Amino acid sequence: MENLKNRKPVVAGRFYSADSVSLRNELKTYFLSAAPQKSKNTFAIISPHAGYIFSGQIAADAFNQIDSEKNFETIFIIGSSHTSRFSGASIYASGNFLTPIGEVKVDVALAKKLISENSIFNSDTTPHLEEHSLEVQLPFLQYFLKKDFKIIPIILGENRPETSKKIAEALKPYFHSKNLFVISSDFSHYPNYSEANKVDNLTAESILTLSPNKFIETLKCNDTLKIKQLATSACGWSAILTLLYLCDENSNIEPLLINYKNSGDTKFGEKNRVVGYCAISFGLKNVENSTEFSLTDKEKKILLKIARSTIENFVKNGKIAEIDTTEFSNSLKIPCGAFVTLRKNKKLRGCIGRFNPTEPLYKVVQRMAISSATEDYRFQKVSPDEIKDLHIEISVLTPMKKIATIDEIVLGKHGIYIKKGNNAGTFLPQVATETGWNKEEFLGHCSQDKAGIGWSGWKNAEIFIYEALVFEEE
Repeated sequence: MENLKNRKPVVAGRFYSADSVSLRNELKTYFLSAAPQKSKNTFAIISPHAGYIFSGQIAADAFNQIDSEKNFETIFIIGSSHTSRFSGASIYASGNFLTPIGEVKVDVALAKKLISENSIFNSDTTPHLEEHSLEVQLPFLQYFLKKDFKIIPIILGENRPETSKKIAEALKPYFHSKNLFVISSDFSHYPNYSEANKVDNLTAESILTLSPNKFIETLKCNDTLKIKQLATSACGWSAILTLLYLCDENSNIEPLLINYKNSGDTKFGEKNRVVGYCAISFGLKNVENSTEFSLTDKEKKILLKIARSTIENFVKNGKIAEIDTTEFSNSLKIPCGAFVTLRKNKKLRGCIGRFNPTEPLYKVVQRMAISSATEDYRFQKVSPDEIKDLHIEISVLTPMKKIATIDEIVLGKHGIYIKKGNNAGTFLPQVATETGWNKEEFLGHCSQDKAGIGWSGWKNAEIFIYEALVFEEE
């Protein structure tokens, strides 16, 4: 029988309470104030690993993005070594992990399989014995997850992009929604409060691009800013880079910035020397609403017919007709955002849409058809005599994605949504094609004409992009 040796906690009583009851109460407090779940399919997070009095709330914000009821096959916890330097990465495969809450099982069989099949991994337990970056994540998992789970604990021993890339290649077969990846890292170390906010924002924005190269470039650029006392932009940057290599070339992954604070935001921290903490989640886009979503010609004709008949009934009779859905396909019943655009003699006559519906597509089209005909403030309500002259176009939308740089906008492919405070405005993807505007004009007109924040208002506003499946009457 194999002799397994459990790894005992080394920062209990220092980074978090060594008493089980006190620890559970502390975690309960953090989760009661945690940021609400922004995506139902999160399968990777970046979570900090400092003492709980400094970073516990941000960690709870990150873990709260996970489905607590989900039965994950394996949870991979990845951090960078704070205590030693060695080649490759170490996987603890000699036993389980202990915390004040209890025992966390290691998937020993899978751990040994990874080590035997990939030279980048070793089984040396030494790097794990005094390392805190993985340990502090475990009580959050124990408290929050409702199902039993097993972990693969991985410590990176060197900060080299080549190493992160090789580890990602080895883990790629396991990087899917049936597993969970927890990346352990704090952000900036030791600048003052305002400088930390500045540099941590740059680092977070680079992560949200999902580009390993952009992340590496940003870290190098941060070093050239000559920020006093900045020891690192992210102590676990090699672990974060591993995640970005895992995400690389997967267009169906959506990163979300959940929350950011630094130790200066707590009553225990000082403003002149801080450490930054960020919660970022990574989930799969809704496949049904993504660019993989499509409609047949028959389905498009059904939606166009719904739009026209709805306008006729409502404008003439003030009634919304019931729709027989018994033979509708699943695509017509999926909740999707949609815009209905009306034109008369090739000129715009109304256009209103909805981004985030809770109703099926056919019903969204029906409601937006009425709104475009009767509620667009730019035009008079459509009269019964005009209906025969209307030309109807429908745009079915993919979910919106916040962008870090306008370089991500592809004219003709992406619609834009600009938001600043309570002001917001949007242009559908086809607007750029129809007008011939360049990117600056596309943004400027949307910012000025639709959002009402001035021609250059987009430069300090939130910008989102989305795609549209566009079709029209013959």
